[in-house]
Formats: sequence, C-alpha cells, structure tokens
Amino acid sequence: MFENSFVNRVLHKTLWVLLLPACMLWNAFAVLSRPAGMPQQPSDSRELPAQWQGAQLRPLALSEFEQRFVRNFPGTLARFAIEPQRAGTAPPESGTAGESISAGGWKVLVQRGVDKPTRMLHPAADCYRGLGYRIAAQQLELDRQQQLWRCFDAARGQAGSGQRLRVCERIVDAKGQGFTDTSAWYWAAALGQSQGPWQAITVARPL
Repeated sequence: MFENSFVNRVLHKTLWVLLLPACMLWNAFAVLSRPAGMPQQPSDSRELPAQWQGAQLRPLALSEFEQRFVRNFPGTLARFAIEPQRAGTAPPESGTAGESISAGGWKVLVQRGVDKPTRMLHPAADCYRGLGYRIAAQQLELDRQQQLWRCFDAARGQAGSGQRLRVCERIVDAKGQGFTDTSAWYWAAALGQSQGPWQAITVARPL
C-alpha cells in the first residue's frame, strides 16, 4: 500500500481528476439500462445528426453529471438512442463478442464535438478500465461504408451474470479524414495535419 503522505494524497486526487472526464462516457451509455428523459440539446448551435448508418437517431437527455462536465469541456456532447431500422432495410443482428461494427443491434451513440486539439478527448477503453471492466477483443473494424473503427468488448462481473458491452469509436475531421487512435488524432490536429471541427463518435450495444 502507498504511504498516507500529503504528496500521495495530492497525487491520488490529481489522477482522479484526470480520469473523471473520461468516465463521463459511462453515464452516456447508462441508457442501456434505464429509461430516457427529455432530450437535451448540446451547448452550442451545431446541427444534430438525424441518422447513423441508415438508422434514425433519437436525442436523449444528458445526466446532471454530464451537463456539469460539458461546462468545462472544450466542445459539445450529445447522446442518442439508435432506433431499430424500418422494414426494407437490413435487420439488426444479435450482438456477439468480437462482432464487427458492420453488424446491427447498436443501441446508443455519443457524439463529442471539439474545435481545437484537447487531451480531454479520451478513448472509451480507458474509461471502461477505470470503471472495473475487462477489455478484450480490441481490433480495427470496417463498417458498411468502409470506414475504420476501433472496437472492443467490455465485461464486468461474473461470467454469465455480469454486464457485457460491445463498443466502437472513431474521430472524423472537417474533411472526412478518420482516426481510430486519440493520440494520433491529437498530434495530427496540433500539427495542422487535420482540420477541425472534429466529431468523436462512440457507439455501444449489450452482448
């Protein structure tokens, strides 16, 4: 155990402050297990997406914690329920571990928008690890539009009775250039090799 010194207490608090912004994603995905409230618009006037991969998006309310986070976040945050696709389109498939981004069944989409490079745009896997999830089946996946995503399985609790999710994410700049690694995106943006504004898209579904 660490010695209970003043320096260690300050270090512990500092690390927690750094982890807390990443963990706001957990509240964004909490809709998988609770009813949605009234829609909450993002903090600026950016146009909200209406569809994702042919499925309709329904705006969801931000939690009180997320609203506090947005006040200090250099950008916007919006959360959506992904509605089942209508008849005549590809039906959603049941989720399985390691399944491709091109499969159906996605339930929640989180969109974070930033206008400048920031270290507060954390990868989702870091958040889930901090919340006690085991991360597995990390891989790059192509969706139906041949866009590259970084995907992983997140599991917590005992096998067969715990919670298991499939999560995929990517960052897109103003010219359509995509990134699957937040560090690569940050340095490309900081060095002027990628032009904003940028949208970080994260989708999740239960397994």
